[in-house]
Amino acid sequence: MNSFVNKLFCNKGDDESSGDEVFDADAVNLTHVGDAVHKVLGREHNHYHEKMWNVTSGRVVGSVHQTPLNVWGSSKDPEEGNDDWFPEKMGEMISRTEKWCDIMSLGPPDGKFLSEFKAAIEKVAESSKTAKETIIVRLLVGNIVGMPVNCSAVLKALTKDLPQDANMQVWVGAWRKGFSWNHAKLIAVDGVYLHTGGHNLWDQHYLKNNPVHDLSVELEGSVARDGHRFANLQWEFIKQKQDTCIGGCVDMMPDSMPTVLRTRVTVSEWPEGVACTFPPMFTKKKVAKTANYSRMNSNVEKEGLVDSGVPMITIGRLGTMVYKYRSADDAIIAMINSSQKIIRLVLQDIGPVTVPGTKKALPGLKWPKAYLAAIGEAIYQRGVDIEMVVSSPNSIPGGLKGTEANYGNGWACSDVAAEIIKSIKKNHADVDDGRLRAMVTDNLRICFCRHDKNSKYKDGKTIGLHSKHFIVDDVSTYIGSQNLYMCDLAEWGVIIDSEAEVKKIKEDYFDPMWEDSYTGEDVDVETVMDELDIDRDGEQTWLDYVRQNDAQHMMAHGGNEFLSVDEAELFSAEVSTRNVMKGEIVEDVPAAVAA
Repeated sequence: MNSFVNKLFCNKGDDESSGDEVFDADAVNLTHVGDAVHKVLGREHNHYHEKMWNVTSGRVVGSVHQTPLNVWGSSKDPEEGNDDWFPEKMGEMISRTEKWCDIMSLGPPDGKFLSEFKAAIEKVAESSKTAKETIIVRLLVGNIVGMPVNCSAVLKALTKDLPQDANMQVWVGAWRKGFSWNHAKLIAVDGVYLHTGGHNLWDQHYLKNNPVHDLSVELEGSVARDGHRFANLQWEFIKQKQDTCIGGCVDMMPDSMPTVLRTRVTVSEWPEGVACTFPPMFTKKKVAKTANYSRMNSNVEKEGLVDSGVPMITIGRLGTMVYKYRSADDAIIAMINSSQKIIRLVLQDIGPVTVPGTKKALPGLKWPKAYLAAIGEAIYQRGVDIEMVVSSPNSIPGGLKGTEANYGNGWACSDVAAEIIKSIKKNHADVDDGRLRAMVTDNLRICFCRHDKNSKYKDGKTIGLHSKHFIVDDVSTYIGSQNLYMCDLAEWGVIIDSEAEVKKIKEDYFDPMWEDSYTGEDVDVETVMDELDIDRDGEQTWLDYVRQNDAQHMMAHGGNEFLSVDEAELFSAEVSTRNVMKGEIVEDVPAAVAA
């Protein structure tokens, strides 16, 4: 599919893997899961080593950051303000900056996230007055089709109270290429501190009534440098595209003005007239003299370690920014393929967005066959148990409208189970129904997210889930931005490859969630077996191959004051989608609401 899209739009191919396996010098003391990931990446993605993937190390700081907090085992809804600690924590991390801070998310911060980020940047500006070198802050978000980001407005909101003599420079940038844009969520500070996971920066989704569940993690150590390097790749793309003649013309347009161009990049800088148009690129050398970096190295020396912390593997993908390589996808499949005992997953969903009221995906959308096949083989070949928590369909947080926020793509848990069993049946035609039934009963446990066995808040709204987290054999875990449903965005996350750390994360997050959520009622073996012949993929035409992200993101879960919705473009896209559903071939007009 990706090759088709890129050839259709005359993309140049990215560098090919040489086929020579790269051995990362830090790939020692890995679990069997980490070792499997390292081998696949070293062989198939050697040319993206230390760009889209890397074996490194770090320390998990405290408990994982889960919101809403303190809900497990309780029948009470979280009160407003229950999770104000979360944006406060993110702001505190930003305020540690001595030389370099990278912030990446799907969209700009709003509400309390915005106020905490603004206060943090002001604190950095104050400390910059005694800094010997200029402090760099780079904020990068996705430029969603139909909802261009007003980078100038975001920058103004963050810097309006900064003193002009502050020894710091700030950039806000956004990009898209075709139907890909940034979806990674991270804060990286001075190559030492890192925050990453699934959380967006939206007040009403996390801090108001009926909050959506999400998960991130705070880390320290060399792992943070990989976050900066991943940001470099996207900033380099922005510079490359805006430095062209067309890019220069687009740059003169207001950020909020829509454009039909397939690629759109925008960037704003502060102080205007002082800072260059584009930010510099991060290197280890640029933060090596900071007190933060020296403190990290001092701690390493005291502990007598080669590096601080436990083994970690960073994995990313750039969507259509590159021709065909999706390093993180192959890493996730390698994790599943390495499983011997159990895989525990906490996901927003695994199926694509449905046509409302049906068991059919929107036109152009398919179930993720590679992931389903890997899970199916784990069950069939090795007897691996699967425990999966997903979002209740169409969950809406914060009193928002369904067009503003919507978590859960519309599938029942039995649909998910049926697609996994279908993959087994497809790859093993001779398997009998009795064995398939036994797998559903004995190995496959899937449920909706619940509080104290209840899937709804007190006002009757269902409980939403946005996490992207899984644990393999209780020794290795992924926390990041990447969903397992098909969606070709730029993603990033961290594999923590330590049995001791995974045990803590499992006890803090998965175990209480599973205790509250699993009742055994969400998957019925008879329903699964009776519905194996249902085709849940969306209708496919040649046009649908270029609109897969398009349709996926008509299931909204974002939007704020800095996104300029182009209603005409979105309306045209809705008409196009309806026509495709009728089997008509129409001009391709993008339609994305949010990721």
